Amino acid sequence: MRTSRLQLLAAAGVTVASLALTACQDGTGTRDEGASASQPVASAPSDAPSQAPEESASGSGGNGSTANGSTGSGGDTAGSGESGSGSGSKGSSAGKGSAPGGSDDAPARFNPCNGSNTSVSAAPVSRPVNHMLITVKNTGSKNCDLTYYPVLRFDEMQWVPQPVEESKPQAVVTLAPGESAYAGVLLSAADGSGSGGVTGKKLTVGFQGRTPNSDGGPAAIPSLPAAGVYYDSSLTVTYWQSSTDDALTY
Repeated sequence: MRTSRLQLLAAAGVTVASLALTACQDGTGTRDEGASASQPVASAPSDAPSQAPEESASGSGGNGSTANGSTGSGGDTAGSGESGSGSGSKGSSAGKGSAPGGSDDAPARFNPCNGSNTSVSAAPVSRPVNHMLITVKNTGSKNCDLTYYPVLRFDEMQWVPQPVEESKPQAVVTLAPGESAYAGVLLSAADGSGSGGVTGKKLTVGFQGRTPNSDGGPAAIPSLPAAGVYYDSSLTVTYWQSSTDDALTY
């Protein structure tokens, strides 16, 4: 009897243990593990793709604000802002550096020599024959420029003597205060080939401006010998020269 009772109790214990195990397998414990495992898996994929474009956008936005000179909110963006301001300062210093270069390259102000800032003389010379030398001296306080050649007119002559093209200098003759320049005048042909010879009593020396045949300012009227100056159709004049030798070469 005792043995049968023990066997019944043992069988009852096995039944209770089986019921408890079945309850654990079908209960919320297994479901909790599934839920806790599924939440991170569900959130991680959804967050990762959404963050990547935002970081890329903020990164490109930081570069743009740096280029525009604005400051960002993040540490990296602030660093980029400092870099942007540094490059900005280089740009401004480069601008300052280019300014003197531009002023150095700028052309000097044109100031024509004419009858108002020079003294002019005209005198025949013995060599070469039938030549006259015109001398212009800067009597002003600033440099002045002699362009092209003097425009000569004896008395009321109706034609303009032509220049000797071979005498054209490579640069404009500029006179500092007190300096002189020269032009040679062939009055008549030595072989007598010229025509229409006359004696001039008055000479007007005209000056040209920046462009050929433009008005360079007041003319000058230098004194001539009392007997006047003989000239014919061979009358020509050189371009302005820096030396008497160059002026009387032609």
